[in-house]
Amino acid sequence: MRKTARYASLAAAGLLALSSLTACANDAASSTADTGSDSGGGKGESVKIMVGGLDKVIYLPAMLTQRLGYFQAEGLNVQLLSEPAGVQAETALVSGQVQGAVGFYDHTLDLQTKGKSVESVVQFSRAPGEVEVVSDKAAGDLTSPKDFKGRKLGVTGLGSSTDFLTKYLAVKNGVNVSEFTPVAVGAGPTFIAALQKGAIDGGMTTDPTVATILDKKAGKVLIDMRTPEGSQKALGGPYPSSSLYMQTDWVNGHKDTVQKLVNAFVKTLKWMSTHNADEIAAKMPADYSQGDKALYTQAVKSTLPMFTDDGVMPQGGPETVEKVLKSFNPNIKNAKVDLGKTYTTEFVDAAK
Repeated sequence: MRKTARYASLAAAGLLALSSLTACANDAASSTADTGSDSGGGKGESVKIMVGGLDKVIYLPAMLTQRLGYFQAEGLNVQLLSEPAGVQAETALVSGQVQGAVGFYDHTLDLQTKGKSVESVVQFSRAPGEVEVVSDKAAGDLTSPKDFKGRKLGVTGLGSSTDFLTKYLAVKNGVNVSEFTPVAVGAGPTFIAALQKGAIDGGMTTDPTVATILDKKAGKVLIDMRTPEGSQKALGGPYPSSSLYMQTDWVNGHKDTVQKLVNAFVKTLKWMSTHNADEIAAKMPADYSQGDKALYTQAVKSTLPMFTDDGVMPQGGPETVEKVLKSFNPNIKNAKVDLGKTYTTEFVDAAK
C-alpha cells in the first residue's frame, strides 16, 4: 500500500483516485484495531472512532492511547479506523458509521451551520500542526500567501481543514478563493508525488509528510503552524485543531462511555507531556516510521508543541476558529454560530 510507484501513478492521473486510498487505509486500520493489544483485547464496551489519518502526527494521541492500554484500562474496546482526510472522518460520524471522529474542531462549527449538532469532548491541540510547503521549483516566485493567485495548492481533501486554512491564508493576504485552485492530494506519498511532479505548486500538510519532504529536498516550509507561536503569527490566536468530536445526541445518551474515552485521552496527553519524542515514537506502530525511525522521531518532536497536556479547550480558541471560517465560508459568515454548543468541558473537568 505504500509503494511509491503506485502513488506516483495516482498523482499523474490527476490524483482523483482517493477512494482506493480510503479503502486501503481502512483495511490497514481495521487489521491493527482488531488484533492484539491495539484492540484492547476485544473486551469491554465497543466504540468505533474514525481518524482523519491514523499515521498523521497531529492525530497521534488516538493510536498512542490504544498502544498505552488506556482504553482497555477504562473497560473499552475501541476500534480505530482511518480516512485520508478529516472531512471524510466527519462524514463517517454524521452518517452514523462510527460513534466518534478524531479530526479538527473547526468541523463542529461548519456542521452547526448545516443543522448538525456535533461537539468536541476533548481537545488534543492548541495549534493546527499544519505546514504550508512550496515545491523547490516554485519557491522563487511563491514566497508568501500573497503569491497564491493562479497557483495549484494541495489539500488533503476539498472541505477539509487544510482546505479551510489555505483559503483563510489566501483571503487574509488579499487573494480571493476563486483565484487559486485547491487540489485534493491526501497526505504522505500522494502529496509528495504531486509536489515532485508539479501537479501542485505547494500545499498544506502535516508531519510525517513535512519531515519527508524536507529530507527529500522536494520542497521548503512557507508557513509553520506546528507551535502556538506559529498559530498566533499566521492566524491571530490559538487554533484548537485535533480533537475527539461526537454527535451531541450520542454524547448526551452515553455519558459514561464518553467519560471513559476522555479519561483515556487525558491520561495520554499527560503522558506525552512527560515523555520525549524518542519515547513517544517508540510506542507507535513500526510501520509509521516507514523505515526511518530517526526521521519519524524528528516529525514527532517538531509537532509536540501543538498538544495540550490536559485536553482543555484553549482560551480564545473557538473565537479564532470562527474568525478564520467567517473570512471565506459564506455559510458561516452569514450565520450565527453558538460556540458554546461546539465543545464541552464537562468530561475533561471530571477527568482532572
